[in-house]
Amino acid sequence: MLATPKPAFLFFYKIVLLMGLGLVMLSCSPAPVDLHQGRTPGLSLEQFFEGNTVAYGIYENRYGNMERQFRVNIIGTVNGDTLTLDEQFLYDDGERSSRVWTITNLGQQPDGSIAYRGVADDVIGEANGKISGNALNWTYDVDLAVGDGTIKMRFDDWIYRQDEHIAINRAYVSKFGIRVGSVTLVFLKGELADQVYPLDLTSWPQ
Repeated sequence: MLATPKPAFLFFYKIVLLMGLGLVMLSCSPAPVDLHQGRTPGLSLEQFFEGNTVAYGIYENRYGNMERQFRVNIIGTVNGDTLTLDEQFLYDDGERSSRVWTITNLGQQPDGSIAYRGVADDVIGEANGKISGNALNWTYDVDLAVGDGTIKMRFDDWIYRQDEHIAINRAYVSKFGIRVGSVTLVFLKGELADQVYPLDLTSWPQ
């Protein structure tokens, strides 16, 4: 006959289980951006995002189930080493939001990568990261609105340039080091974007 676990043991067991889950989630994190050094076409945020961009995205929970869809109109302006991105969002539940990124090119680093720093109203502190090859990786914390308050979430954000007109964005969202979801976007530029820009953000397509 099995003995009933004591409350103290159950508490310890839950802590160990959560720690193990956290390690599993962390072990699934992407490799360092330096591994993309030889990949082409090379990514420059200033070159790719200057002008008009459209994006289509989804948010998936940690189980891989899609919870939200959204679309974005983006206007990129370059002034010296600074890129400003004016982003306007529409979600499939009708919510609209906006974000303005101010991104500074910090120059080439000893390892050959290009470092960037970014700020936005809903970003806590700064986003910091670098480009190597066709990939950007940067991390930042965001205050996400939930009900009447906000929740601080960590974003591990990746952009992979595919060609002169397309880039793919993957952001892994975590809380207390445990992944809770992910965001996937496709950015369209140039001739592809010109066919649909600006996207209609007044209401979600039916």
